[in-house]
Amino acid sequence: MTSARLRRLKSRRQIWLRVHLYLGLFVGAVLAVVGFTGGILVFYEELQDVLNAEQIRIQAPPASQRQLCPLDDIIAAAETIKPPGSRLDKLYYPRHADTAYKLLYHQPAPAHAESGEQGDGYYVFVNPYTARATGKQLWHPRDRYWGRPLISFIMQLHYCLLLDTPGVIFVGIVSAFAIISILTGLIVWWPLTGNFRTALTIKPRASLVRFNFDLHKIVGVYSAAVLLVVVFSGVYFNLPEQVNVLVKQFSPLQRPNAWEGMESAKIHSRSIPGTTAITPGQAEAVARHQYPNGQMWMLSAPADGQGIYYVWKRDVRELSRYIGYREIAIDQYSGEILKRYDAGSGSAGDLFLDWQWPLHSGHAFGWPGRILVFFSGLACPVLYVTGVIRWLQKRRAKSAAVIQAKKNPGKVRC
Repeated sequence: MTSARLRRLKSRRQIWLRVHLYLGLFVGAVLAVVGFTGGILVFYEELQDVLNAEQIRIQAPPASQRQLCPLDDIIAAAETIKPPGSRLDKLYYPRHADTAYKLLYHQPAPAHAESGEQGDGYYVFVNPYTARATGKQLWHPRDRYWGRPLISFIMQLHYCLLLDTPGVIFVGIVSAFAIISILTGLIVWWPLTGNFRTALTIKPRASLVRFNFDLHKIVGVYSAAVLLVVVFSGVYFNLPEQVNVLVKQFSPLQRPNAWEGMESAKIHSRSIPGTTAITPGQAEAVARHQYPNGQMWMLSAPADGQGIYYVWKRDVRELSRYIGYREIAIDQYSGEILKRYDAGSGSAGDLFLDWQWPLHSGHAFGWPGRILVFFSGLACPVLYVTGVIRWLQKRRAKSAAVIQAKKNPGKVRC
């Protein structure tokens, strides 16, 4: 590389360095909080099991004697201790042999609430082998962030910084700028002379100033690939409509939003005169019979007389080893399957969006994927702290140089 070309590249890098600096100072603070809480949430189910063990963990009988109680009996047990006036929203199946069913109930929204809003959300836990309720837990207070379980609090801090809808939008915008910050960091890091050995290692026996610089550099470059994937998926979950507009430029989309594969507002049960609605247990039986492969994950109950049952199955290997989940819509009166969504079966755009949650949570690649996402989350506060320290070090060095120049005005540096 000629000296003239090297000078031009260094000059351009100074521009990218300024972009990276100012983005890092303002975006980095938010990303530090969102990344750190996201790293914790990689293990949110395990943390729930630990922090609420009395209600979630149960004594499983020997493997030869394990027989799950009928689903309708499980729901009947939950109804005995549910909050007054609440209705069943979702039911989560036990993840392991020694964990309980988890049923989400919502109380009615206050009279002044807008249409579609719900009241406080509670989890009710039921032993799968005895159909006895083990307890209930306020999970999502409607109008406040305090007074909720630790994991629920961390989720809201991660998703919206406890700022409700404006916070959701703000975190999404910050995450979009964070992608630029990561990319400019890689540009600034790239060794123009090709000395990658130095660029990819921490200098031994270096000063604290150099160690801080190397730590920022190394953490950034080794976490960049995972961070770019996780941060982009975070933009999708906070700003799904904007990301859909972008993806539609390259591929048609069938998936309506970030949270469901089918547009629930367009699917309704057909009421039949003289016919009563089927039970959740019957809806489960329809899904099991029609699609036996995979593991039962979640069941969503109809919200009203036109609502439908949704049944989710995961680990459907026939669909995908990594994102194999199936969503089944069932008429609450006839038990007919109205529609289904198979992850990975749509357009290229649908497939791209289907990958976002498994990648964001790390579940796509099992424990190795979750650990990578966990460490990438921890990298965010490390990058911010070391970046701020580096900025302050350079400010102090610049101030010291100015003072020295004033003391020695006749001394010119060449």
